[in-house]
Amino acid sequence: MKRLPLILFAGILGAATVAAQQNQSSKASDITQKITSWRILPPLGERQEAAVDTLFLNYGQRSVPSAQSIAYATTGNSGGEGYNLIYFERPAASDFFFRDALSAWLPSLSTQRFFNTRIPMTLASYNFGGGKETAQERLKADFSGNINPRAQVGGMVDYLYSKGSYNYQAAKHLSWGLSGSYIGDRFEFQGFIQHYNAVDKDNGGITDDRYITDPAEIQGGSTSVDYKTIPTRLSDAHNRVAGTQVYLNSRYKVGFYRDVLDGDSLKPEYVPVSSFIWTFDYKDARHTFRNQNAAQAGEFWENTYLNPMETNDKTHYYSVRNTVGVSLLEGFHKYAKAGLALFLTHEYRHYTQPEDTVNRRLPLPETLTPLPISSIPTEQGENFVWIGAQLARRQGHILNYDATARLGVLGEAAGEVGLNGNIYTHIPLWGDTLNVTAYGDFSNTTVPYLLKHYISNHFAWDNDFGKTRRLRVGGRINLPRTATTISAGVENVQNLVYFNELAMPTQCGSSVQVFSASLEQNFGVGILNWQNRLTYQTSSDDAVIPLPKFAIYSNLFIAFKVASVLDVQFGIDCDYYTKYKSVAYQPATMAFYNQREVDCGNYPFVNAYCNFKLSKTRFYVMFSHVNQGLFGGNHWFSMPGYPLNPRRFQMGLSIDFAN
Repeated sequence: MKRLPLILFAGILGAATVAAQQNQSSKASDITQKITSWRILPPLGERQEAAVDTLFLNYGQRSVPSAQSIAYATTGNSGGEGYNLIYFERPAASDFFFRDALSAWLPSLSTQRFFNTRIPMTLASYNFGGGKETAQERLKADFSGNINPRAQVGGMVDYLYSKGSYNYQAAKHLSWGLSGSYIGDRFEFQGFIQHYNAVDKDNGGITDDRYITDPAEIQGGSTSVDYKTIPTRLSDAHNRVAGTQVYLNSRYKVGFYRDVLDGDSLKPEYVPVSSFIWTFDYKDARHTFRNQNAAQAGEFWENTYLNPMETNDKTHYYSVRNTVGVSLLEGFHKYAKAGLALFLTHEYRHYTQPEDTVNRRLPLPETLTPLPISSIPTEQGENFVWIGAQLARRQGHILNYDATARLGVLGEAAGEVGLNGNIYTHIPLWGDTLNVTAYGDFSNTTVPYLLKHYISNHFAWDNDFGKTRRLRVGGRINLPRTATTISAGVENVQNLVYFNELAMPTQCGSSVQVFSASLEQNFGVGILNWQNRLTYQTSSDDAVIPLPKFAIYSNLFIAFKVASVLDVQFGIDCDYYTKYKSVAYQPATMAFYNQREVDCGNYPFVNAYCNFKLSKTRFYVMFSHVNQGLFGGNHWFSMPGYPLNPRRFQMGLSIDFAN
């Protein structure tokens, strides 16, 4: 609470400083800040417009771990492992599946943003919550500055430290990155380097659910719970995931000049006809799992293969991908209604795993379990070669579309197929515009290496998995006047690889169908607003793909201005999803696996909040999980053994510095 005056003072001082800078700038010149932002679309580095993070509405909600999705399975702590329960928002397993559990907190190509600004800018934020023993803090800053109208450089840093509401679940993450771009008539470049280092202690879950559901029974009549003293199954285990990505995309455009009318005079304009593209993408990652409590390990894990005294699993991965392409650009002639590109991609992946140092020819100690597999290579490399094509129309007034095809021709990619496409159109309707999007996606892809071959102290497998085939189709309709969005999709997946009840990867040979439909409906009358999202989803085989049937997000708030300068949002919001056979979490592999014994869900998680914006400073105060003990019941578990965070007070601010 000692930080409360400090954060409010910093917010007001920041707003006053920014206002003063703007006032001085307006006196000195007529320059105003204009910011455009974009992200990169693979495989050819196309630019897609992205929103600049300056909105104050719902700003504080992002600091709640379970708010990463309207249905989210999490170990509880900010920066902790999590799993999206909305199937159509869940990406497929990556080449290094350990990173997937922390993807909500780590930088990636999808999160990288480039900015074009007339004045250098810094977006800085600081969020915190909890008390001394449960402190949750995150400091983040993004910088961008233009060298000239065509070139810019940027940087970012993100530091997260959270002790957690329960014992032995602290998280400490540090990410940083540098970026730059040049958008010229003939030459374009955009690239970045990102690095992350995330350490998460893993407590294996609490030992008895009754500390949450019925504390009086387990504590001899006392209903007061010190959540930091609840016994956990592990006390000396942690995961570390660290990695780097270097992404460079360049394009040289060939074309001609033509004269265009600029006021009363003619001005030469460069019209690109075709372009030559090269993209370089390097990624490396390493995972370490350590546990030094042998007694707890013997109770928690059924098997121990390499060392009965301690676990120190280390897995390393890197990949180098090069894509070269040539494209015929859209719009250089009135008959060039779409762009066409051809590309070739080569990727090399390399994996390093722990070496088995146990002499298997001698009788094993009783504390060691015989390996269930033949020897896994300590190091293994894979080569992939694909050819592809892309057809895209992005400048149409009524109809736009894009379609990309990729075919694996050599190495581990041989036989792979990837086809995806999107159609976008706008239909006038009752004085409004109906925005319609349709998409389709078919893939036949190789299962990542580590899901087929893996060795560690407590888990080992050697699988011969066939390719996974997916067919997904769906669409989205948006009507701005009524603030209504309807979306629906269906997917058929065959040979899906998932983690079974033993937390081991297995492949479902049959087909599984998933259907999902969502309705987003917002209402507003004066200062009163009500935002709602309802998602229905169902799986044809809950033992393979378990899903909560319904997930709901509702946000009721009032928004108004004070003295025409201070924006205020005050309200409550709620996440809720129906009961289902929950996924569970395995710390040794950072994997979420299916289990058929424990139900989770059917619990509303409610936050009460106030968001403010003064000039270019945003700040908030929040009581998260405000309904704890008041309504909703007492089974507030995200997964078996992992309760959600108890009620806590949180604050934060963000300042947009225009330098």
